[in-house]
Amino acid sequence: MAGTAGTSALRTVIAPIHRAGYPFIAAFAAVTLILFFLWEPLGWLGVLATAWCVYFFRDPVRVVPTRPGLVVAPADGLVSAIGQALPPKELDLGDEPLTRVSIFLNVFNVHVNRIPIDGRVSRVHYHPGKFLSANLDKASEENERCGAVIELTDGREIAVVQIAGLVARRIINNLTDGATCRVGHRFGLIRFGSRTDVYLPPGVAPLVVVGQTMIGGETVIADLDTAEPQRIGHGI
Repeated sequence: MAGTAGTSALRTVIAPIHRAGYPFIAAFAAVTLILFFLWEPLGWLGVLATAWCVYFFRDPVRVVPTRPGLVVAPADGLVSAIGQALPPKELDLGDEPLTRVSIFLNVFNVHVNRIPIDGRVSRVHYHPGKFLSANLDKASEENERCGAVIELTDGREIAVVQIAGLVARRIINNLTDGATCRVGHRFGLIRFGSRTDVYLPPGVAPLVVVGQTMIGGETVIADLDTAEPQRIGHGI
């Protein structure tokens, strides 16, 4: 029992590493060894960089709310914007604006993306583009992105879009058309600073506010089965 408790406590401090990070961690470590041979102070800088790389690719376990109708945050980060916006044309969600919740991820956030709600993946589309700062509004239209549409059992649809940022150069999305998806399950990752947008169905109000911290797979951002109005908030 003591050993099990110790292991559990250790996991709360040291999160698992996403498999996509291993090549990068190995590369950082190799460069660090070379830097030590060249000049020891540079080697210690390399150690710090390697430690940051390990931290970046952490993949912590999350406790996912599973009540039907709940939409959870697909990413860690800060809510940078909430408003009406036209969804990406390639997702074929119509020509009317939808409520969009944008989550900005800095280089210290967990970058593993999670499914926001149970459903079926009706379409996935990758769109090449620029690498503007992800906190800019125009990044939704101009940056490299990968979007997925999840169809619910009642026919409504929710879209989640991964958007590359200023230093991001790789979007990983493991979803495929027609696949069944479960809320909170991992579906991808964006490397080194990015943004994730969620487009809610018509008439659904977000339950989060701009500036609020999101925990991917845990924070509830909307409830499809309630008529609760959009929340407002302020920093104190």
